[in-house]
This record gives sequence, C-alpha cells and structure tokens, in this order.
Amino acid sequence: MSIKTPFKTLALGVSLASGLMAGGLVQAETTLRVVGNFSGNKLHVDEVERPFFEELDARDDLAVVYNTMDAIGVEAADALRNIRSGAFDVMSVQIGMASRDEPFFEGIDLAGVSPDLDTQHEAIDAVREAFDARLQERFNAKLMTLWPFGPQMMFCNGDIDDVGDLSGKKVRVFTPSMSRLVEGLGATPVTLQFSEVYLALQRGVADCGVTAPSAGNNGKWPEVTDTFVPLPLSYSVQGHFMNLDTWNRFDESQQQALTEAFARLEEQMWELAYGVNDDAIACNTGQNSCSRHEAYDMALVEIDPASRDLVETITKEEVLPVWAETCSRQYEDCVEVWNETVGDAAGMTISE
Repeated sequence: MSIKTPFKTLALGVSLASGLMAGGLVQAETTLRVVGNFSGNKLHVDEVERPFFEELDARDDLAVVYNTMDAIGVEAADALRNIRSGAFDVMSVQIGMASRDEPFFEGIDLAGVSPDLDTQHEAIDAVREAFDARLQERFNAKLMTLWPFGPQMMFCNGDIDDVGDLSGKKVRVFTPSMSRLVEGLGATPVTLQFSEVYLALQRGVADCGVTAPSAGNNGKWPEVTDTFVPLPLSYSVQGHFMNLDTWNRFDESQQQALTEAFARLEEQMWELAYGVNDDAIACNTGQNSCSRHEAYDMALVEIDPASRDLVETITKEEVLPVWAETCSRQYEDCVEVWNETVGDAAGMTISE
C-alpha cells in the first residue's frame, strides 16, 4: 500500500513533517482559527504572516482560517483572554497591550529598558522559557514566536528640537510602561489601537503617535504628522500563541514540525525588525537612500545624549519600580525572574 505523504515546503524555507498516524493513514484534519496582526502592518501581514498561514493551510492535516485582528473586530487588549477561552486557536498578540491581564509579560519590553535591538534580542532569548511557563500556567497557551516590530519612535506634529519639547503634548501609547515614560517626559499618554491612530493624529486627538518607523509609514502616519523623533521608547514585542488544548491535539511529529515552522516565522519577523526600519526612517524623512517605503518629507529631530540619559533616568526611577510593584502583586517571583533574565541582558536591576 502506498503512503500519502503530505509534505509541504513553506515559502519561509521550512519543510513541515508529515502528519501521519501509525499504519500510514492520514491524520484527521485539524482546523486552526487564527487571528493575525493588524492589516495596516502590511509588510508583516502580507509578506510574512499571511503567506505563512496559507502554507500551513496547504498541509493535509490542517485547515487554517486566517483573519487580521481588525478585520474581525478583535481588541488587542483581549488577546490573552481569547486564547485562554479557546475562542481562537492561534493569535498574534501585542504583548504590551494585553499585559493588563498579566503584568509579568510586559517585563519583556518595558519602555526605556533596552537601548537597541540587539539588547532586546538578548532579553527575549533570556526570558523565553520563563515566559512560556507562565503563559501555559495562567492562560492555557503555548508560546510559538516572540519578535519585535522594531524601535518604537514618535511621529509628531509641531516644532520639536529635543525631547523637552514633548512636554504638554498628547502622545499615543499602547503599554502601561510607555505611558509612565511619556508622563515622565511631561506629555499626556493617550492609549489607542494602531488602527485608530491615523484619525486621532489627523483630528488632533493626539499630537504624536508611537510606533515602529516601518509600521507608521505603512499606516501613512506621515500624511498627518510633520516631525519624526527617532528615540526608541520600546520595541513592540509580539508573539504568536497557540491554545494549549489545540497544541496537545497534535502528535509528537506534528508538534515538532509546527515548532520548526513557527521558529522560521519568528526569524523572518526579526529580519524585518532589523532590515526595514532604517529604510523607513529614510523614507519618512525624505532621504535619498529611501527604497522600500513610500517617501515623505518629515523633519528629522536629532537626538542628543542628554535625551537618552533622561529616558534612562525616568526608566529607573519611575517605570521599573511601578511595574515591579504591580507585577509582584500577581507573581511573587516576578522581580527575581526579571533581574535574572531581561534585567541581566539590559544591565539593569530592580531592587527587591
């Protein structure tokens, strides 16, 4: 008897193992209800995430129903609850937005902690195991990917020469620690989902919006702002989480194949974080090196060392202590784990 081998090679460069049962029979098809990122993040969604799940859907043992978050009206802040309840099988989660339900998770990307993308990468790798364990315990979900959109910078309106000029401005943020950092700079935080920011900037509900340079360009934020502030506040760490009951329905060979596939998805997301944001800055600010994004002519603010020092001071004095207190109320080992993982990678310590 011939055995049907459902090997499918991903565009991401990963060959998934076949989903066969003992005796050579094709395993029953499992449907994955997937919620992806916001459709406005075109590079991440159209070039990486959507093709990835289309390839999974091509497996003989999987059927994937994929929708972007905004297409079906899912709130980013509710992601952890939705994945725990089993409302969806896989979700792309903006961790800072969803951290109201588990403050420990925001510790992976606290505003002002990592000075650059390499440090953020070290921090993510250091905390990955503890993050997954907590995710499984609290939300019945398994960690499949962890990756950043890239440095979160400000698209603003008005004359800004340095961070001191942010005082009094309304700044769109999306994590609790980012709110505290912005408050420390004298600005007023306004929490909005990505899809809401364009109109908020256009109508003056917000004076500035924080996002990655590429995401802001794809979302056409430079149409409604005139000044770009290239000071990284955080890195908008995302993750793909799978409901643990769904994960446990797969056999060992399927789990291995999915683990390898999602690892490659994560790698491509990291490649975007490293590769597209410098070009996006060039395009946002009308530089000749612009090649992959739409060109605009925003004014580029020069960030001096004093501005970076100010952010670090606010982080140590206002961001970390408040987060530690909040996190420790839910998770006794929060500060200890953070110091040994993220803090060690970033060269910071929270006093217990």
